[in-house]
Amino acid sequence: MGQQQTFSGLLPLFSTVSPVLAAMVVLTPSPAMKQIPAINLSEPGSEALLVRACEDLGFFKVTEHDIPMELIAKLEEEALKFFALSPEEKELAGRANPFGYGSKNIGGHGDVGWVEYLLMPITSEPLSMAFLMHPSASSFRSALDEYALAVRKLACRVLELMAQGLGMEQRDAFRKLVADEESDSMLRLNHYPPCPMLRELNGFVTGFGEHTDPQIISVLRSNDTAGLEISLRDGSWVSVLPDRESFFINVGDSLQVLTNGRFRSLRHRVLANGWKSRVSMIYFGGPPLGERLAPLPEVMAEGEQSKYREFMWCDYKSCASKTLLGDNRLDLFHQASEASEKMKKDDEVAVNEQIAEM
Repeated sequence: MGQQQTFSGLLPLFSTVSPVLAAMVVLTPSPAMKQIPAINLSEPGSEALLVRACEDLGFFKVTEHDIPMELIAKLEEEALKFFALSPEEKELAGRANPFGYGSKNIGGHGDVGWVEYLLMPITSEPLSMAFLMHPSASSFRSALDEYALAVRKLACRVLELMAQGLGMEQRDAFRKLVADEESDSMLRLNHYPPCPMLRELNGFVTGFGEHTDPQIISVLRSNDTAGLEISLRDGSWVSVLPDRESFFINVGDSLQVLTNGRFRSLRHRVLANGWKSRVSMIYFGGPPLGERLAPLPEVMAEGEQSKYREFMWCDYKSCASKTLLGDNRLDLFHQASEASEKMKKDDEVAVNEQIAEM
């Protein structure tokens, strides 16, 4: 695990320049993972490799993904142009709530990171955020729309192969949740600018704190700057070497629930450095807000008990928005959890109150 270093002597200076830095520790990066599962989706047997990677790590990279490098490079170029704008110009995108432009603050409960970002909803329609309708943003809007369409298609392809690898008769069981017109999906552009004050320390700072993604699947692509780290089953951390030509994919909380824990939701984080900026583009494929999620009988062995109670995606999303970034939200929905039972009873009380008021 990355070693934490104190920098109390520099705290007054850091606090003067940035209160965010004063709230974070300086980290040394974790050792690089020697081999990330790399899967060519067009090769026979790729579905079995996907399942194994989801069970072991909850993480893998996809090669030969059929998304043109020109499209990827275009969006990265447009993203860099956006993040190079003045703070006032960037805030024309609207302050993140949750969609829009955000800087340093992650969520509304005190989580901070050395990051600025643009978060956008992804639907079956072209992006329509007000700032993208300005003529000067036409190239950015076009790149976003093309990229979102391509990466959503990739996510659906991967999800269908996962179902095939699990031996499910309903091959679209996962895919249809993301492909649905009402799918609650998002695209996030992250920019981790260099932190000059770290250069003399030869250290790193938290860019985005450790967390799991609540959705079904996340599809990540970054530039050639390192920083992504993932947590292994034993709790240790390893860094992931960047690969500009591949997409990294991780299992989200919802997919862990759908597979009754067979697939592992990945805990990960990002470190920022003092020399080189990191730009990442992440597509989060989520189900429709009203979708009910529970372990699918088709992936469970005979006699296997459900580990999670059924819940609606909108309820889980609401829960995620009220917790700290690093909290294990799934614990609240575990069948054996006291908190889960309390939430279930609270739901029943709320329903009964609504009926009584009719």
